[in-house]
Amino acid sequence: MLKIIDRYIVKKYLGTFSFMLILLSIVVLVIDVQQKIPRIENATAIDAKLNLTYFLVHFYPFWIINLVMTFLSILVFISVIYFTSRMANNTEIVAVISSGASFHRFARPYLLTSLFIATISLGVNHFVLPWANIQKNQLEAYTYNATNKEKVLGTAPVSAQLSKTEYIFINSWNKREKRGSGFVYQKFDKNRRLTYELKASDVTWDKDKKLFVLNSYAEKTINKNDTEKLANGFDLKKSFGHNPEELFPNELLGQNKTTPELLKFIKREKEKGNSNLNAHLNELHQRTAMPISIIILTFLALSLSSQKKRGGLGINLALGISLAFVFVFSFEALKVVSENKSISPALAMWLPNIAFFPLAAYLYLKRANQ
Repeated sequence: MLKIIDRYIVKKYLGTFSFMLILLSIVVLVIDVQQKIPRIENATAIDAKLNLTYFLVHFYPFWIINLVMTFLSILVFISVIYFTSRMANNTEIVAVISSGASFHRFARPYLLTSLFIATISLGVNHFVLPWANIQKNQLEAYTYNATNKEKVLGTAPVSAQLSKTEYIFINSWNKREKRGSGFVYQKFDKNRRLTYELKASDVTWDKDKKLFVLNSYAEKTINKNDTEKLANGFDLKKSFGHNPEELFPNELLGQNKTTPELLKFIKREKEKGNSNLNAHLNELHQRTAMPISIIILTFLALSLSSQKKRGGLGINLALGISLAFVFVFSFEALKVVSENKSISPALAMWLPNIAFFPLAAYLYLKRANQ
């Protein structure tokens, strides 16, 4: 008997969740396309191939994967509240408990299904989502407003710390064309004394040879006795160990890396002395924190909706959507706080789970003991 009920609950859980997922994807896709059509038309003016059809094929499928994974725990939460409230209103839960099953036993299929979804979510977050983000982020800047698009694709000064003694500065670097002017590379000794300097009027990234091409360059080597050796030329190809995206990373770079790659990147940046890594650390911790929240929110939803209430399904959904808003808002707000270095990224990304877990445990135990 209980196995039949288990299958029934799992079917309800997955069926409602799948319906909510498909519904959200379609509604948000239609709204987003309508909103961004003018910006896509501006992109078409830059490159004829970047039309609406191109975006629907090469951008939005990967954008939807990112959207779904961002809101997965909230979809689970609302889905569980919806189908469990309906079961409670139909007195199905009362019938199960009256048959002699404990509330803990009734909750078992909720646990197993949430573990199943959380496990898949972990795998997708750590390995599949970065692949989707690579495809998405190639075009996402074209869907931004003019100010944000300029930050990603426009021209701006950039700098990079290659190691504790090596630095690159470029006065004007175009991120889309990967070319710039006013290039300076400096190397210091352990006493912070300049030992080598390379300047160039222009710099271009050769993506085929994976080298920087420096035009009208001048080299200066400073010896230990403070004498200088000078050299210059018109064309110099040089490698600095990384491509421009790695040397001058933006906040989207971490999204494009699988977790092993992201861990290596963070380690390398720390060794170089880069302390501005909180955006990437947020990405790293969120990949695990969000799937764990699926289990916590499943039991919170079960505890809130497993009793018949005055107001029925409507009051449960209103409460669920309100809590979902608080959960999502807290994640986004804590990202900003962490990037401003007010709290650590690990604490920021785990704090919503830390706050919601005691609430879910208390309400679950209270409901189980009734």
